[in-house]
Amino acid sequence: MRLGSYECALTPGTHAARAYRAKSIRERHRHRYEFNNAYLDALQAGGLVVSGINPRRHLVEIIELRNHPWFVAVQFHPEFRSKPNQAHPLFAAFIAAAIKEKSGRRKPKSRRKK
Repeated sequence: MRLGSYECALTPGTHAARAYRAKSIRERHRHRYEFNNAYLDALQAGGLVVSGINPRRHLVEIIELRNHPWFVAVQFHPEFRSKPNQAHPLFAAFIAAAIKEKSGRRKPKSRRKK
């Protein structure tokens, strides 16, 4: 079981790096599962982006999908560091992306009454 705080090096230009505004972060873990690096090349060829990795253990910590408005998945627990008056950087960035996506969509055409 992986418990406690672990370092994560962020990939520049990713959603995660923009959300944190940092090159490296530390986040809390509490889990028994890890990303299987044996599948890393095949998943990256299919559009997976590794946006955070533990530099000491070479463990994938954060993934994203290429060409997606906002798909970010993490191995850690961002909710442990989020507060009602100070959202975790990933939560705040997710909400901002959702607002941007919604405001960019066209309104449906109104239907005429027959």
